[in-house]
Amino acid sequence: MTVTQLKYIIMAADTGSLNEAAKALFISQPSLSQSVKDLEKEIGIELFCRSSRGVSVTQEGEEFLGYARQVVEQYGLIESRYIKRTNVKEKFGVSMQHYTFAVHAFVEMVKQFGMDEYEFAIRETKTYEVIEDVKSFRSEIGIIYLNDFNRKVLTKLLSESGVESVPLMECGIYVYMWKGHPLAGREEVAIEELEDYPCLAFEQGSYNSFYFSEEVLSTYEYKRLIKANDRATLLNLMVGLQGYTLCCGIICESLNGDEFCAVKLKSEERMDIVYLKRKGVALSPLGEKYVAEIQKFKESISSMNE
Repeated sequence: MTVTQLKYIIMAADTGSLNEAAKALFISQPSLSQSVKDLEKEIGIELFCRSSRGVSVTQEGEEFLGYARQVVEQYGLIESRYIKRTNVKEKFGVSMQHYTFAVHAFVEMVKQFGMDEYEFAIRETKTYEVIEDVKSFRSEIGIIYLNDFNRKVLTKLLSESGVESVPLMECGIYVYMWKGHPLAGREEVAIEELEDYPCLAFEQGSYNSFYFSEEVLSTYEYKRLIKANDRATLLNLMVGLQGYTLCCGIICESLNGDEFCAVKLKSEERMDIVYLKRKGVALSPLGEKYVAEIQKFKESISSMNE
């Protein structure tokens, strides 16, 4: 196995065609095909399904490609720094469900490390895509929640993806709403009292199973339900329609402003916020700092509430 072979299969996967990949790599198509076959024989798995329309990556191939991309990327950093003598920025990415505390931690980490030597990426996205990003090394860390309802299904998916979850914090369930909402001044609110107001939820695309819902109580029969795909829209709907969403209750006013609040929901339901990482792969210094910033913010919120 060589780095060149890894570059070949990455190009083939990205173009979906051995012929197009060969053109991009400036080699003959037969040479590329033979190199891919030699690699498949060496590792004992079929990387591509071949047809008259091109090639598509197999399920086993997807996992192998994730590792291959990481190796090629790291090799490129070594080559640029020690052979070509150019300055290349180290990359760090985080994928998450929509949590302001996770964004806050990202901001603090970037401030401390600076952007001169690092290239950062943060992705607020769907639950399944958070897992896929960590699986494929697109992001080093993912942030999601687990509870009694979704734990078995998501844990199985994580295991199959070579991803593991690490606990961050345990939370109750809170109703997130505009401070002008009629129920905003309450210490607690029952789910039945919210029936006349629209529940707001994040769309999950093709993976719209209850198990992938970003909000707890996903199987509850809501009288009014609106789905959106970004945080800003949800906040606008909270103001314009007196809508609400369910959350962990850990909010960051420095980012979202002080016009919103979290009211405890009358429920015994609990949720565990976890971070995801590749199984058996240690966090980078950036990753460790990011997790530390989340813990630091959580502790500051806890001390304020005592």
